[in-house]
Amino acid sequence: MNRREFNTYLGAAAAASTTLGSAAALAAGAQWALEADVAECCSCEIPCPCNFGRRTDLQCNGNRLIQITQGSIDGADLAGVSFLATFEMGKWVRIYVDEAIDDAHHAAFEKVFPLAFQGFHKLMVAKERVPMTVTRTATTVAYTVPDSAVEMKLMTGLGGKPITIDNLPSPAFYNYTQYESVVHRHKSDSAEFSHSGTNGFTSRMIVAGTA
Repeated sequence: MNRREFNTYLGAAAAASTTLGSAAALAAGAQWALEADVAECCSCEIPCPCNFGRRTDLQCNGNRLIQITQGSIDGADLAGVSFLATFEMGKWVRIYVDEAIDDAHHAAFEKVFPLAFQGFHKLMVAKERVPMTVTRTATTVAYTVPDSAVEMKLMTGLGGKPITIDNLPSPAFYNYTQYESVVHRHKSDSAEFSHSGTNGFTSRMIVAGTA
C-alpha cells in the first residue's frame, strides 16, 4: 500500500463518503460524519512527497494526532475524542486513544474507527487507552503518549507568514500548514525511531459516510 492509498483509506473510507461538513452531511442522511484537527510528523524530507500522492521507496515513520472537534455516528457524539496513530507507512499502525474520554465517547469511537480510518484499521497491530498530553501555541505543537512523543515548529515564508498548501489529494489535508519536526520519536514492540528536522504539518479533516 503506498501513501496515496493509505491516505485515501484514511480520509474517505465508505463507498458513499463525502467531504461535506459534519452538520450538513448528517442532515443529508450520512450515518457518520466528523471534523478533526490533525497534526503529524513523519520521517520524510520537507515537504513530504507522500502527502502529494507520490510514492516513496523510503521508510516512512509517522506520528499522527487526530482530535475530533465535532461529529457523530448513529447519533452518538464523537466531539472530544483524541487519538494518536503511530505507524510505518504501509506496514503497521499502533493506535493510542486518550484515556481522558468517557466510555460513551470511546464506544462511539470504536464504531467509527473502522469506517473513517480504514487505512489505520487495516494495518493496526495494537490499540490501547493511554494518558495523552497535547500543547499548542501559535508556532508549536507538542503531544505525547507513553510510547511516542512529538514536538514541531511552524515554518514561515515571505513576510514571516505560515507556509500553506491547498488542494492536496486527501480530505484529511484541508488548511494544510507546513511544520518541521524538533522531536519525533517512538519506542514499542513494533519499532523504535527518532527524527528531527523532518516533515511536519497541521491540517483539518472533514469526512462523512455510511456504514
